[in-house]
Amino acid sequence: MASDEVNTDAVDRLGMLASALAGRTLRVAPAGAGEPAWTDGSTVFVQAHKTTHDLIEALAVQASLLAAGSLEPHHMRRLTRRPTLARRYLAVEGHRALAANADLLPPLIRSLVDADVAARSDSPDASMAVALSREQIAAPPDNFGAIRAGKLLGSAKSANARAVNGKHIPRRPQKRALAELGEEDNDDGRDVVDIFSSPVGGGGALGKWFQKMLGAVRRLGEGGPPGADAPTHRTRMHTRGAGTAVVSTAPAETIVDDAGQGRGIKYPEWDVHRRRYRPDWCTVQEVDPRPRAEASPGLSGGCGLRRPLARLGLGLDQYHRQAQGDDIDIDAAVEARVEVLAGSGPDEAVYLDSLRRHRDFAVLVLLDTSGSVAEPGASGVTVHEQQRTAAEALTVALHDLGDRVALYAFHSQGRSAVQLMPVKRFDDPLDALMMRRLHALVPGAYSRLGAAIRHGAAVLERRGGTSRRLLVVVSDGLAYDHGYERVYGAADARRALAEARRRGTACLCLTIGAGTNAEDLQRVFGSAAHATIPRTEQLSRVIGPLFRAALRSAEVCRRVA
Repeated sequence: MASDEVNTDAVDRLGMLASALAGRTLRVAPAGAGEPAWTDGSTVFVQAHKTTHDLIEALAVQASLLAAGSLEPHHMRRLTRRPTLARRYLAVEGHRALAANADLLPPLIRSLVDADVAARSDSPDASMAVALSREQIAAPPDNFGAIRAGKLLGSAKSANARAVNGKHIPRRPQKRALAELGEEDNDDGRDVVDIFSSPVGGGGALGKWFQKMLGAVRRLGEGGPPGADAPTHRTRMHTRGAGTAVVSTAPAETIVDDAGQGRGIKYPEWDVHRRRYRPDWCTVQEVDPRPRAEASPGLSGGCGLRRPLARLGLGLDQYHRQAQGDDIDIDAAVEARVEVLAGSGPDEAVYLDSLRRHRDFAVLVLLDTSGSVAEPGASGVTVHEQQRTAAEALTVALHDLGDRVALYAFHSQGRSAVQLMPVKRFDDPLDALMMRRLHALVPGAYSRLGAAIRHGAAVLERRGGTSRRLLVVVSDGLAYDHGYERVYGAADARRALAEARRRGTACLCLTIGAGTNAEDLQRVFGSAAHATIPRTEQLSRVIGPLFRAALRSAEVCRRVA
């Protein structure tokens, strides 16, 4: 690029790409003069005077290191005050992390990966062993930047301190803070909406506006992980070691489906500990739910969702990467310049155009019916009932607007028994039978969330029949099953959402009526647009902006793919 000013603007725009590659919310900022690229775990610092291609390479390396677990504190302690060892570790682990993240890297960056070096290691521990050995290791490329172990450890300590301090908020200061915003609820000052963490659904100007308008973060059931202290679960904690087990005692719904007995679709699963996929690891079965015998309530009016959702297809929409238009698409123009510098033929579609087009929209609503949602929410109604009402309202509203819509429920009992129940397929009518299926769902068993997301996204891609696709996950955010503990399950769910978004499917995650902690939800949903909402009737206030944010995020992911 020709000027530092242009590159500083480019640095600011790279936050979305950084978050997508790292699987967490990241900022991108210019590094100090003469400093190589580095990260403290929440911000990636890059050299603003570099070309855009170099910026993206440095960003991809640092974000991939975070995604691959390469910069965990126990590794950083071994690198503190050992710059030579840190460089050797980066030279090996950088290529391994990029290779593990290859499916998310922009095509121009994949050539940065040295397959021979990456093959020398299959984990951060293995890379550390190579770095500590006397093997010959080539110096890392300049665009790999550096690992600053001390900064990372300091950032981790600060984050832990904030987490400890944030576990209890005295009631009087909290009410005063809400009163200052002018948004205290008439009941108890805590029943407010939280839209957070996602750079598309919660961060930036949109997220700040919602936080100011609708209040502070709602935290219910503080002092324990979501769902683990509920009557449907038994928690066993051992003082020795780190053993914590959550066992569901709520029975799974018994569903007979002779036609599908013993059959299913295989999906991979992301193993965060080994930093690799387990191919054909989970078996998903579509099992038709048994309709409720007695009559079910009639179709809901959509909880006021029709009007905000109707606006998605009205008015002038701005379309990027057009062959002609009334403004320049800055991102497309920058990428075209990068392609020229790289010796490739540039894409001449570098304009923005405002067009009025008909609705072309397919939505699949994925409803969590695991045992943890059987718990009562703040209003005394169970989380399952509130989320079921929201799923029904979304389905009815979108169907009435003429969109293609499907509704699936899911739960699991181990990796070989992930059940998705089609309450309404895309071509099914919206009728009393669909309502009887929906109201017959009984919460039970566990939630292998990653497999459910992968199957839901696959159904949406195969049967949606439209160019714009949206997967709406309605869940309390507790990803847990046999061999699918919270850290492992959260990483797999984040990965599944990233895979869907990379293929152009927008993702929106909603938690309604549950007391799940905001940080826990962020670990599960990552940088996908997500929100937690205390009551179903509040959904109409935020659903329009959330849908638009999720769709814009999918457009960005398609462009960097």
